[in-house]
Amino acid sequence: MTQARGWRLAIHDELASTQDVVLAAAQQGEPEGLAVLARRQSAGRGTQGRPWTSPDGNLFLSMLLRPEGPARDLPQYGLLAGVALADAAAAILPPGADLRLKWPNDLLLGGAKCAGILSQGSIDAQGGMEWVAFGIGVNLALAPALPDRPTASFADTGITPPEPEAFAHLLLDAITRWRGLGLAAVRAAWVARGPELDAPMRLRQGDTLREGRFAGLDEDGRLLLATSTGVVPVSAGELLPAVS
Repeated sequence: MTQARGWRLAIHDELASTQDVVLAAAQQGEPEGLAVLARRQSAGRGTQGRPWTSPDGNLFLSMLLRPEGPARDLPQYGLLAGVALADAAAAILPPGADLRLKWPNDLLLGGAKCAGILSQGSIDAQGGMEWVAFGIGVNLALAPALPDRPTASFADTGITPPEPEAFAHLLLDAITRWRGLGLAAVRAAWVARGPELDAPMRLRQGDTLREGRFAGLDEDGRLLLATSTGVVPVSAGELLPAVS
């Protein structure tokens, strides 16, 4: 176990899933500040249970927070993780690297996915946040292929990719910093790093397909989709490639 400015960072050569370790710890009452890094995962997963290919050289990191506040704030901690991730990536990549956040949980490099965030949480009996756990995977050295979208790695920009532990320290520091700035600042930063305002969007929610344009985020961190019938706040869904 190492220290990372208020975090307790446990490093493993291999785990089935860093997220499973942190979820189990959260349910057993572990205080906030636990972070778990694995150099390899045998059963890593992303959103909707999709497998996350986990080769040596990339980052596989999960962490536990116990924030105070109403349950409605829980989704905004996923935005916080995204903004912190974008900051940490920008500190490593060449100046001018094309980094964009994709709602709700991806980081794009040159329009291709280079990182993803799995955000899970629990609500207490009083309707407040009990805990939130982030699982973050970053393509530092390698970009495993995905069937439905292009992928990229930090190494694709020509840099020598950082060691996962070194990047984990940058990321944990950034999360601490953004927590101190508050959720309103997080939302503003996410919009600045996200899609261009008025960009066309196609969104799938179950069997429903919505089309519109990006109109920002509301005070609860929901995506605002401007449609032909008005602005619709969206709390969950999957963004699809826009039709040009």
